[in-house]
Amino acid sequence: MAKTALVTGANRGIGLELCRQLRQRGYDVIAVCRTSSSELTALDVRVESGIDVQRDESVQALKQRVQGTKLDILINNAGLLRVDAFGGIAFQEVLAQLETNALGPLRVTQALSDCLQQGTKVALITSRMGSIADNTSGAMYGYRMSKAALNAAGVSLAHDLKERGVAVVILHPGYVRTDMTARHGSIEPGEAASLLLTRIDELTLETSGRFLHATGETLPW
Repeated sequence: MAKTALVTGANRGIGLELCRQLRQRGYDVIAVCRTSSSELTALDVRVESGIDVQRDESVQALKQRVQGTKLDILINNAGLLRVDAFGGIAFQEVLAQLETNALGPLRVTQALSDCLQQGTKVALITSRMGSIADNTSGAMYGYRMSKAALNAAGVSLAHDLKERGVAVVILHPGYVRTDMTARHGSIEPGEAASLLLTRIDELTLETSGRFLHATGETLPW
């Protein structure tokens, strides 16, 4: 029987590549997104579109759609990035990033709690910009704050889900060339997805709750 993986933010970039590579591995893939794409529909995966992780009712709709499905991997990948600097902070944009990047993964993981089983692996796609110790340049208030909050949530999830046999990993994908980064970056989405899946492969209950670079480097909080 094939294993099942669910990926949010699946219509482009890293999410699309995660879906592609998981399908190539033989997983049944549930690709979750607000709006699908031609690239995603071309994959042999189950697409659940119209899902906005910022909205409780939308995530509850996802819960109903996948009810009864047991997940082997849950990858919370949906994210939002807005550039800001002190003196020009748009606080509604900060809130939007907190809703998507921090509350979104927590909202999805809680809603899909019944789909998690002994041996399920939960991955939170974060950023090293959520590291307080690694902040050497300032700015990016909304993005940094939202990813730091996600990291904190990930550690709590690791503790709370451990007794159920569910492991959690908090992963920085690297500086990836996607639409989110305006195609700037040092690696392509396919390479990032491959590295992320390697880290998920390695995840155990004993290593649950770690904050890792996709390369395997442990990152500072």
